[in-house]
Amino acid sequence: MPPLRSCGKLLWLLSAVLLAANAAAEAPYHEVESRAAALTALDSADARLRLAGVIYLGRHGLATDGPLLAKRLSDKDPVVREVADQAIWLAWSRSGDAETDRLLETGVAELGAGRHPRAIEIFTAVIKRSPEFAEGWNKRATAYFLAGDMRKSLADCDQVMKRNPQHFGALSGYGQIYVRLEEYDKAIEYFRRALAVNPNLAGIQAVIHALEELVREQRKRAI
Repeated sequence: MPPLRSCGKLLWLLSAVLLAANAAAEAPYHEVESRAAALTALDSADARLRLAGVIYLGRHGLATDGPLLAKRLSDKDPVVREVADQAIWLAWSRSGDAETDRLLETGVAELGAGRHPRAIEIFTAVIKRSPEFAEGWNKRATAYFLAGDMRKSLADCDQVMKRNPQHFGALSGYGQIYVRLEEYDKAIEYFRRALAVNPNLAGIQAVIHALEELVREQRKRAI
């Protein structure tokens, strides 16, 4: 579910954050050149090394690396957290199959252009080609949501959760769907779950508070 982000835009964001990190760094930015080095760096006591590990997986990782990056969403260093938030979407968008990934990007472009039925067709093709690739289901859930079909969007979110239970995009997507369905208690539950995975989600806490107030008012009127 939203936010919709293309790989190109994510790479730009990752580069922008990296430039900011370099400017603020007391020492030169640490570059890692192998997956093994990146995995070691992720657990370093040095925030610059953790950042390097996150950036490597953002550039080269696959969807299966999501759990590694999810750990850094709660990193004590704010730059590491911000880059991890971008890098995990990049990793999630890579299935390991070039044609699947090409189809996903095509579908995202169609969705961004507002051509929801065509996007749904393309994401369905992604799912048929790589049914265990969670992001195919997530993007189709987004397309159904934008097309106004909440029930089909919910069904696809369920499929995302089976494959990637840490997918905070799908968890917040549930929240958005249940707001549309006026099932506010469920919306609050899923927004809280999304925030538990990714505490960097801007504005979610304010949405939760607003929904809690709405529920309280509804219950008062029902008495």
